[in-house]
Order: sequence, then C-alpha cells, then structure tokens
Amino acid sequence: KMGNAESSVYQNHLSRFLPEEQSDIDGLFDTLSGSSGSPGTKNGKATKKTVTLAALQAAFTREPLPQQMCLRLYNGMRSIDLPGKSSGLCEQIVKEQFVIFMSNLLKGNADEKITIIMRMISKTKGPVKGKQIQEFTEDLITSVVHVLNYRKELKGWSLENTRDSTGGVKALATQLLSELKFADGTKPVGPQLMETDFDESVIQDWVYRVPQISVFLSVVVRQGLHVLHSLLDQTKDTVNLVPGCKGIKGRGLASLFDIPSIMYINSHLPAELQHKWHLLFSSRFHGESFSQLCAHVVNKGPCLVILKDSDGYIFGGFASHSWEVKPQFQGDNRCFLFSIFPSLAVYTYTGYNDHYMYLNHGQQTMPNGLGMGGQHEYFGLWIDSDYGKGHSKAKPRCTTYNSPQLSAKEEFTLDAMEVWAVGDLPERAGTKGKKSILDVDPEAQALLEMAGKCRQSEGLREPTGEDEDDE
Repeated sequence: KMGNAESSVYQNHLSRFLPEEQSDIDGLFDTLSGSSGSPGTKNGKATKKTVTLAALQAAFTREPLPQQMCLRLYNGMRSIDLPGKSSGLCEQIVKEQFVIFMSNLLKGNADEKITIIMRMISKTKGPVKGKQIQEFTEDLITSVVHVLNYRKELKGWSLENTRDSTGGVKALATQLLSELKFADGTKPVGPQLMETDFDESVIQDWVYRVPQISVFLSVVVRQGLHVLHSLLDQTKDTVNLVPGCKGIKGRGLASLFDIPSIMYINSHLPAELQHKWHLLFSSRFHGESFSQLCAHVVNKGPCLVILKDSDGYIFGGFASHSWEVKPQFQGDNRCFLFSIFPSLAVYTYTGYNDHYMYLNHGQQTMPNGLGMGGQHEYFGLWIDSDYGKGHSKAKPRCTTYNSPQLSAKEEFTLDAMEVWAVGDLPERAGTKGKKSILDVDPEAQALLEMAGKCRQSEGLREPTGEDEDDE
C-alpha cells in the first residue's frame, strides 16, 4: 500500500506536465543521475537512479548557475517527503522527489512552493531570520541575471551596456523584502528586519503577494537547469521579465539602469508596454541640451525618464502619454515616479491632483522645463530648460505621487539623463522624414517666435532617425 500511495502522489505530479515536458524532465534527471536513459538495475525501475549535490554542481556550477544556487536547489529537492519513506533529509535525490520538486516549483501555488522555498532559505526546519531571507533573495536575483546573460536571453541588454548589477541586486532584494509582514499587518524594517524570525505562514503570504519570487525561481529552474525553457505554459509572466532593448547597440553607452532595476521598473509598466524599450535620448550621446531633449522625446508615446544627479542618486519617472510642449499638465494616473539608487522604489499617484507630467519650452510666463508631480516651482521631479539644473521637492512627500525627495539635495546638478520609449513607437514617430517638434506643434513655434527664440530653436530641428533593429 505504501508503494501505491507513493506512486499515486508521484503520478498526480507527473500528470501536470505535458508529454514533451515529461520527456524533458526525464532527460534532465537521466543526465544528472549519470545515466543515459537505460533502466535501473532492479526490475527496470527508474527510481533507483539518484542525483547528488556533486552531480548538480558538476553539471551547472561552471556556467549557468552560481554554486550557492545549486546548493539551494539541492536542499529544495531534498525537502520533498515521500509517503512511506522515513522523513529526514537524505543525501541522494530520487526521481519522485525530483519530479515533485519541479511540479511544485513550476506549476504549484504558494502553498505547494513554500516547503521548498523554506528549505532553500535554510536547510534546517523552523523559522528563518530576515537576514537569511535577504541572502536567499540576493542569490536568487544574482542567479537570474547570471543565467539570462549566460543563455543570451537579455534581449539586447547586456552586462556591458547597463550599470553594474551588484548594487541593483541588493536594492531589489531589499525592496522585495520590504513586503514581508506579520499576520497583524506590522512590518519590521531596517536592522530589526534582519534579526526577526519569520515562520512558514509569513513567508507563504510573502511569496503569494510578491510574484517576482515565483517568477525568478521559475527562470532559475527553466533556464539554469535548461528544462521546460522553451515551453511557456502558465508562466507567461516570464516573457516580459526583461523588455527587448533597442537603440543602445554600437553607441558605446552604459545605461543608467542595471538589469535588476530594469526588471523591477518594467513590472510596474502597463502590461501592453512591457515588451520593448527604445532609447530616445541620452545626454552622453545626444549632448546636454534641452532643445535636443525635446526634439528626441516629443510625440514618441509613453516614456521612462531617468536621471543621475552629481551626488550619484539615480531616479526618474514614467510618462504614460507622449510628451507634448505646452503650458498645461498632461498624462494620466498611470504615471509614476521611481528611485533606482540608493534605494529601489516606485511611487504611484495619490489622487490628490492631476499634475502628472509637464513639458514647456521658450515661454516667458510659465516655467520652462520637464516636470512630474507636485506643482510649479515645487515638482517631485524637475529638469530646468536651462539644462543641467533640477529639483526634487517633497516636504514631506510629493502631493501627486507620495514620493520623498528623490535627489541627494533638493536642488541638484544633473550628471546624466536618458529617455526610453516603452512599448511600440507611435506610427508617426516611426515614419521616415519626420516632422520637427515645431512643425508638429505650431503653437510652440509661435510661442518661440514671440519669445524671440527662433534661432536657438533650430536645435529642435535636428533629425531624429530611427536606430537599426538591435535585437
């Protein structure tokens, strides 16, 4: 009877996989157990083959997966208790454990994943400390970046054309950990968080509410172990984990974004905009000129604006609509502000006002510059048309987005700036022989002329040719 119970549990898990997925998993197990698919010695039972930590590490450590993640996966596999077997961690993973591990992690709900995740965090049973969860989450994010880079799945991004990911890994792990909360709703923070004990129910609630953990685990298993990686099944959320990148190739630039922050910010964009980012403007490439900025970003659809101040703080905002040069606020409540460094966070609208985004140039009566949130002279994010100066005012918070001061100093000096179009470029933005901002917006042209700015505005007429396809 024990054997029947064991095999029925096993069969239930096996039935979650399509036939081609089953053969994929069988093939991986055979490879790891050092077998070429020939039956085991006793009655042809595949259960006699086993996988050891050494086999896992030998297969994956050198390339796709960091050693620490191999150990965590191994501990996760060992945590699977089989009916009729004495519980307790054995050194060797049998086929049933391997299949149930894959089934729970790739197809299971938070309840089914939790025992495995607890063992991946700590190999001893019982509550885990915040510090252990932080280390697990950092390992997980590091492994995702590593394996996507190794498998050439970064879709045009690379470790060369982005900021170093080390700080981003810590920042993203800290951000995800900030969602940990007890049953009574309280959240430990800072040093207190690191030393607090969390039991399984708290971690389960966290995994349920923070979808990135499951997505990252799925990527590590699929791409790291190279199994089920080409079959989408239910995990379509991994498809837009990293957006396609266009416009940076061959320019010798490294973006202000790093891979972890790209994944985090992309997950907050409207779903229909998550598949592609296109570099429209970089101060390091196009020059430090507000006219150039306007020429490259107007009428290009939704955009991400990202800045670095002279103190090294990196922050920005998402504009849900095409930027237009006009003396009114524009955009809608999908806009948000964000911080990348020293901390990673997204700040969404409060409903207090509709001052989402603002772009004006060459007017005498209204402020000239690019702003998001707050109000005139008191923006959550502001770049002055006298390029190079800006401010982030929030005492204590920006009214529109509830964001704190994003820059190191309230009035800051701009070190670098980028603007990325997200989603597909609007039809007219993609057509050749584009009109300049002045042709598109005669009102802006008239205002410039009234302000006596005709000559300087010629910078706006620089062509803004499409880049070649970078993917």
